[in-house]
Amino acid sequence: MMTKRYSETALRALVEFFGNPMYVAQEGRVRVANEAYLAMLGLGREQVEGRFFLDFVRPEDRARFEVRYRQREQGTLKETDPQRYLLPRVGGGLLEVATHVQEVELEESGRALLINLLVLGERPAELEVAERLVETSAELVAARSEDAVRRVALAGLSAAGLSARFLMRDGERFIDRDGAPPPGEGELGLRALSEGRPVFGSVQGLSTPVYLPLGTTLSEVLWVSGPGLSPSYGSVLALFAKVVGAALTDARLLADVERGRWEMVAVAEAARFVAQPEPPSAEDFLSRLASLLGAEAVLLYAPESPEGELVLTAQVGLDGALKNVLAAQQGGLSPAVMAARGAVLSNEAEERALLEATGGRLGCGVAIRLSHGGHPRGFLQVLRPPGRPFVGADLRLLGTLSELLMTLLDQRRLRSESARQLSDTRLLLDLARTTTATLEVASILDVASDFLVKLLDVSNCFILLHDEHAGVLRGAAASVTHRDFFRSVVIPVDDPVSIAARVARERRPVAIPDLSKVAELETRELVRRFEEKALLGLPLTSREELIGVVLLDDTRRPRAFTPAFVELAEATCGQIALAIANARLYESLWASYAELAAARAEMVKRERLAALGELSAIVAHEVRNPLGVIFNAVASLRRMLKPDGDAAMLLDILAEESDRLNRMVGDLLDYTRPREPMLQHEDVPRVLQDAVDAAQAQQGGSSRISLSAEVEPDLPRVPLDRRLIRQALVNVLVNSIQAMPQGGVVQVRARREAHGSRDVLRIDVADQGCGIPTELVHRVFEPFFTTKAQGTGLGLAVVKRIIEEHHGEMTLESAPGRGTTFTFRLPLTQPTSLP
Repeated sequence: MMTKRYSETALRALVEFFGNPMYVAQEGRVRVANEAYLAMLGLGREQVEGRFFLDFVRPEDRARFEVRYRQREQGTLKETDPQRYLLPRVGGGLLEVATHVQEVELEESGRALLINLLVLGERPAELEVAERLVETSAELVAARSEDAVRRVALAGLSAAGLSARFLMRDGERFIDRDGAPPPGEGELGLRALSEGRPVFGSVQGLSTPVYLPLGTTLSEVLWVSGPGLSPSYGSVLALFAKVVGAALTDARLLADVERGRWEMVAVAEAARFVAQPEPPSAEDFLSRLASLLGAEAVLLYAPESPEGELVLTAQVGLDGALKNVLAAQQGGLSPAVMAARGAVLSNEAEERALLEATGGRLGCGVAIRLSHGGHPRGFLQVLRPPGRPFVGADLRLLGTLSELLMTLLDQRRLRSESARQLSDTRLLLDLARTTTATLEVASILDVASDFLVKLLDVSNCFILLHDEHAGVLRGAAASVTHRDFFRSVVIPVDDPVSIAARVARERRPVAIPDLSKVAELETRELVRRFEEKALLGLPLTSREELIGVVLLDDTRRPRAFTPAFVELAEATCGQIALAIANARLYESLWASYAELAAARAEMVKRERLAALGELSAIVAHEVRNPLGVIFNAVASLRRMLKPDGDAAMLLDILAEESDRLNRMVGDLLDYTRPREPMLQHEDVPRVLQDAVDAAQAQQGGSSRISLSAEVEPDLPRVPLDRRLIRQALVNVLVNSIQAMPQGGVVQVRARREAHGSRDVLRIDVADQGCGIPTELVHRVFEPFFTTKAQGTGLGLAVVKRIIEEHHGEMTLESAPGRGTTFTFRLPLTQPTSLP
């Protein structure tokens, strides 16, 4: 039996015939909908047809319906019973409907689904709200803090379509916990608290407010507002408010238990600080103290030296601006007052001063004097925001903790001194190991600069080496943060102001405890760049020879360099100077060995070339005579027989192979023949163009390959052998052309370049060919190495030799599949040959 096929017009007439809501869905979109379906949704036809049908179901039902729809489209869902679900209405509320689905065929677009809906009734809004609040109540069980309870409760009410706020009682009015303006009708909240039941307010716009007591406190209510709220919601909302109140009570009890446990742990840990193998820092102690007392900030004031003034030595909870303010004002409390009173809670005047100094952030404080052996050692101050005053119990607890803090500080001081001595010993040992394990000057200097910073507790270390020929000190090493920049520093030894130059001339230490008091030094570029406050210069000498200068600075504060400090620094610099001298001696010896090895290699190379040349001459003589006979015989046969077909092909092969053998003999003679380039100043653009023209002519001028030459303007004439350089360029260009059987562009570029310590002519020959495999790049200049079926393997070897005979160098870069670039570098200046 064939299924009836409907046109869209017929299908629309069919669904409009029925009074119950119906629509046709195809590929997930509403194709046709009747007026009953549009009326049920409360939307116009243009707002429904063409949109996805899932847009008109509840978000939580979309995933389920999408799976069922796909199964029906694929024919895997055989279910025929009607399905029930809730449909949201535009004006609010939910409709419970039953659906029956039937397949239909459309003439234009094939199979579709006809959905017939039966409206079962409107679901009560109270039931929907109740379900949402039950789900939220279950989530409240997992909330571990008051903030979490409030956040979950507000989110649940919002999901139920209601707005809500927690209001705190303030006398006869209420204030919002989040700082937002409170709603009106505060007397209704008071009434809800006193009667212990929900109190509904008057309708405001479309919404009705209700005040809900939380049941466990008389200082807070939950304000809820939403459209259509009525006393019928009262029992549901009242029950939810009690659940929220119980959750808040549980969260407070849990917080109290956790706080009690935390206080016990904190006090116990504070008591064990002095006995720990590695006690925590003062900041760690202050952080725990702040947590214990619920403080915003904790400050420790102590003198930097036994007779020094009190300064802020440690703090937690302050940003940069507040730290500077309280460091200068010492927390608003006078040290003299602290010495007289011992322990004190801030009075009104001090709280006003603190509020003004911190911009209203801090307003309550408690401070206690720190003493050791009956002598004042500073004071500790704990600060809170306004409205959270300290009480006597806080002061007593702080007194106990301050005694432990003093013990901790003494323990850390002793450990710091011991660790410093141990660190110095290890650093000296590390320096000795490094200077004996390496003979590279750069490595020794980098290690030495870092070593001196750690050993002597300075901010930066700079090392300059003496260049006797130029009469300057050159930056060679520095602390990590300035290492790259300092290597470019050059200071003349005769500079009358420079501390480094003065140390080099006098060969003795020079110390400047306070650079701000030396006007000519304070304005120096390096002093301003590094923000130096104190500076010490030491000479590096070995056997009365000046090796360099070491500069040590302190960017934190002016510093007096004691004789013991200078003596330790001099001893360390002596060891560094000796290591540098040994490394230079080794480098000199190594250079001599390298030169000797290079000379021996060159001698062996020349001897091999001479032997190969002699052998090549013999081979060329013995091979070229028969080749001449072969050439003559081939020419005579062609003239006498006038061959065609296979005979002509065989004669062509004989001629080509004879010619290739002749070229191979010629390349061999070119490679082995000793020659001296005839260097004359030549016009580079002309030489390049001649080579390009010759390469094009040699390859038949293929239209698929383009050769171009680009020369830097104002390039001077360069001393070179025109014939040899032309031969080298042609060889490379021919290779590039042969590497591009499919065509492409070969570019020849020439420009001036600074290479090493001299200016050179750089010539690049770049192609777009197949490239050279990475594993073969290192072999391309080897004699007799080739990857071509017709190659001799001598072309690039001859090119490299020509470039080296010009005292130049040749390199290549190649990427398989993207091309190869050969680079020649020839000296711009060298003696020319006699004519």
